[in-house]
Amino acid sequence: MTNAVIECILSRTAAKYYDPAATLSDDQIRELVRIGTTAPTSFHLQNWRFIAVRTREAKAKLLPIAWNQPAITDAAVTFIVVGQLADSRVVPVRLAPVVEAGIMPEKMVPEWEIPARGLYQDYPQRQRDEAVRTATFGAAAMIYVARSWGLGSTPMIGFDDNAVHREFGLTEDEVPVMLLAVGAERPGNWPQKPRRPVADVLQLV
Repeated sequence: MTNAVIECILSRTAAKYYDPAATLSDDQIRELVRIGTTAPTSFHLQNWRFIAVRTREAKAKLLPIAWNQPAITDAAVTFIVVGQLADSRVVPVRLAPVVEAGIMPEKMVPEWEIPARGLYQDYPQRQRDEAVRTATFGAAAMIYVARSWGLGSTPMIGFDDNAVHREFGLTEDEVPVMLLAVGAERPGNWPQKPRRPVADVLQLV
């Protein structure tokens, strides 16, 4: 059993080689993020941000603090995928469009805000865990959107997080979770590598 979505997932690979002459328009970048941010988030927090490093100047600033990885300069864009510490205080604001759209009755908003407060307010580690989890969901969605467009992508964790914080103006409540390069590939990239057998990673109970 297969379909276009499954084929997209099964054909995805972490690209190493990009066509440095290929570009993405700002509208394409916006659409990639728009679709990517339909990924799930806890309590609809949407606690993420995406910095699209696409100009020569911005790439030059990122390159030395990202281990001089070639994808930074060769890919059309490299996103700094940012997670924001989970903050239950924003729940009513995030849910307001949901109420306005008639999806959720307004009386349900406290039923989300109160447990979110209990889950995160006094637990800094949970706040950070949620920042990483949310940003990763968003990045994963963008990876598959890029693949469906015939583009390559490379998630990267090789960077100086303190320098990224400083050079790209992240706030105290933000975590640079990963870099995600996206662009047109050039020949030489490997196909998807074999994975561990399902029997080794699945427990049926």
